[in-house]
Amino acid sequence: MKRQDTFETVIEQVRLLPPSDFQEAMYRCCASSRWANQMAISGPYISVEGLHDKAVEIWSSLSNEDYLEAFNGHPMIGADLDALRRKFTHTSEWSEGEQAGIQSASERVLRRLQAANIEYANRFGHIFIVCATGKTAEEMLNLLEERLDNSPDVEIAIAAGEQQKITTIRLNKWLENL
Repeated sequence: MKRQDTFETVIEQVRLLPPSDFQEAMYRCCASSRWANQMAISGPYISVEGLHDKAVEIWSSLSNEDYLEAFNGHPMIGADLDALRRKFTHTSEWSEGEQAGIQSASERVLRRLQAANIEYANRFGHIFIVCATGKTAEEMLNLLEERLDNSPDVEIAIAAGEQQKITTIRLNKWLENL
């Protein structure tokens, strides 16, 4: 089967979903209720590319409050994986895969990562958001420490960009599993 045929089949499956199921799937991809609702009412989608374009367009139009709601849907990087599974059951499989670099980290790096995450949350009022796919714990720690010096306005913009990357990855995973 050609790739285009696959995309047409996937987008047809998307169009056939009941609106509430589609909205729930969108919320699973990004825990902003406004984003998920806007995605649900913006259909029907005629292509996978159109779905992705709309996702970025809607995300870019949201407020900091919406971004913070989405950030709250993430586990803190470096947290206990069993706790992640219990607290975030709707995204635990994806979060675990996204944070696979944590599993091979040294105890020293994990302790530093946890302390830096606490410092970050105290400074900015939300958890550190980074697209962790493919990054080691050391790389995430370095990014976190670099971003601690940002102003709150700069940091929320960076975190929103990272959230958009995460949402794109999750949308793709969702589409692949339809």
